[in-house]
Amino acid sequence: MVLSLTHPLVDGRTTHSALVRAYSGERPEQLPVWFMRQAGRSLPEYKAARAGTAMLDACLQPELASEITLQPVRRHGVDAAIFFSDIVVPLKLAGVDVEIKPGVGPVMGAPVRTADDVARLREHTLTAADLEPVSQGVALTVAELGSTPLIGFAGAPFTLAAYLVEGGPSRDHLAARTLMHADPDTWRALTEWTADLTGAFLRAQVLAGASAAQLFDSWAGSLSLADYQAHVAAGSARALSHVADLGVRKVHFGTGTGELLAAMREVGADVVGVDYRIPLDEASRRIGGSTPVQGNIDPALLSAPWSVLEAHVRDVVERGRSAPGHVVNLGHGVPPTTDPEVLTRLVGLIHSL
Repeated sequence: MVLSLTHPLVDGRTTHSALVRAYSGERPEQLPVWFMRQAGRSLPEYKAARAGTAMLDACLQPELASEITLQPVRRHGVDAAIFFSDIVVPLKLAGVDVEIKPGVGPVMGAPVRTADDVARLREHTLTAADLEPVSQGVALTVAELGSTPLIGFAGAPFTLAAYLVEGGPSRDHLAARTLMHADPDTWRALTEWTADLTGAFLRAQVLAGASAAQLFDSWAGSLSLADYQAHVAAGSARALSHVADLGVRKVHFGTGTGELLAAMREVGADVVGVDYRIPLDEASRRIGGSTPVQGNIDPALLSAPWSVLEAHVRDVVERGRSAPGHVVNLGHGVPPTTDPEVLTRLVGLIHSL
């Protein structure tokens, strides 16, 4: 694969950034930090920009998606932007009946639970033309970011498949976990399709200029290690393979995945994201001590007294020294009730460490 001359790894704008260096296992002079869901409901400028626009429509308007992506970089001085999108955008672009209902989350027109359902679904594909709004949004953003790297964003195949099978959000993903055991061939066909769909989505972002790629497995924490390895890991590896030839660092993050960290790295990740449920030094030990980590400030503490939050952040940073590289982040997303000033102050603290 020949990269275009505008790709960050060719023109060198972000190659030496603190984020990319930390993702590569280095210790830059300044500890890099960004926050999952940093672009969103915690920012008044986001609410103003998105007023009257549905979530998925906002994701597919290049100028608006770019503006929302840039907002937290301007306000907080974080070391990376992450492209504003949603994990179900590839489903929407492929023609799947899906909408994001406020206060609920992604909801499908009908659940996908049989071999015939999956066969019909697999008739949907993504073309370069379908992905053009995403590519344009990324290109606009990269042009504004300069030397600040942009992280590409995609949902992992299991999480997408779980939404499809359940028909919407679920606490235990019982229907999805039943399907993987009751009809493993249908499950495999479904996750191969979601892997190729989300992999194409991720690849489009990297080709348009993203300097790294992060795969989010929001619901992998509902799985046992055995189920993850037998029924999920292959799909995640397939998704990440779509950007394997592009030379960018690949980050894999899931919630509630303390028992899965090594398996999640083994699917092809260069960096492992860690949620707030497990200390970073223990997470690093579980993945062998040779893999960069990302995380893992507890989002609940963003509303705690500053002294409590500061002590917690210092502990996170100290534990992160057990890994060859560390990018500070939250152990999940920014809560919508977070005071933006706290995040800005937090970036200053982390940079001082």
